[in-house]
Amino acid sequence: MNKLNHSISPDVMIASIYKSLTKSEQKVADIVKGHLKESVYWSVSDLAEHADVGETTVIRFCRKLGYKGYQDFKLSLAQSEAVSNQKQQGELEETDSIDFLARKVTLDNSETLQSTLKLIQTEHIEEASKAIINGRKIYFFGVGASGIMAQQAYYRFMRLGFNVQFATDSHIISMNCAMAEKRDVVVGISTSGSTKDVVDAIEIAKENGAYVICITNYIKSPITKFAQVVLLTSANEGPLHGGAFSSLISQMHILDILTRYIETQRKEPSMEALKKTAKSVSDKLY
Repeated sequence: MNKLNHSISPDVMIASIYKSLTKSEQKVADIVKGHLKESVYWSVSDLAEHADVGETTVIRFCRKLGYKGYQDFKLSLAQSEAVSNQKQQGELEETDSIDFLARKVTLDNSETLQSTLKLIQTEHIEEASKAIINGRKIYFFGVGASGIMAQQAYYRFMRLGFNVQFATDSHIISMNCAMAEKRDVVVGISTSGSTKDVVDAIEIAKENGAYVICITNYIKSPITKFAQVVLLTSANEGPLHGGAFSSLISQMHILDILTRYIETQRKEPSMEALKKTAKSVSDKLY
């Protein structure tokens, strides 16, 4: 198939080939045209659900437009929107003062925390905590910005006395998941829930009998299919802002709540571990 000119706005491209699309693909096109701004933040599962079609139809639709896949299509869509509607999407201007910028960012981050709080299901926190407390070994996996949170989670749970590992390299993640077994707990962190390196590895761990927890923005993303517990985060992260601080703030907030609850459930061993680890580095400070 000949690739289309990606300098053309996606909505114009959709209109140009609309009649050649199947009825299912036209349903996807209609949803995208009617929700250009919102769809930038949707996962492939979200768009499929809104259009009442399968995910494969969405992928086929994107490829008919000349894109490699859904993420490539979203990137093009975000770029076109960023060029024509920057102010409508809440982008800051060069003329904005530092004071205004600081207030805007603070407000955005506060909204991220409040939105995340609204998504918390206490029974999921309890289930995840119980699995971790009773787990033989705990693994935290993530790539890119989510890998930073995997490392932070490792650091915190190690301080609390858990047998824990983390990985951000796709090969090491896969090998760890291949070695995971029953009573092991695997935590996959992915804002999109569609990061192939993490999702494919998590599936292996699930097949081996490991208990899987995922931390993601999207309840119907691919990673959730393999998780016993889903902990939802909330941050509007478009394809142009992958790894945005707001997403990390939301992930950190969930992890902070989880670790603090676990700490209350095993006070004595947690306190003992905290004392030991604090003492071990006490001479590293002036």
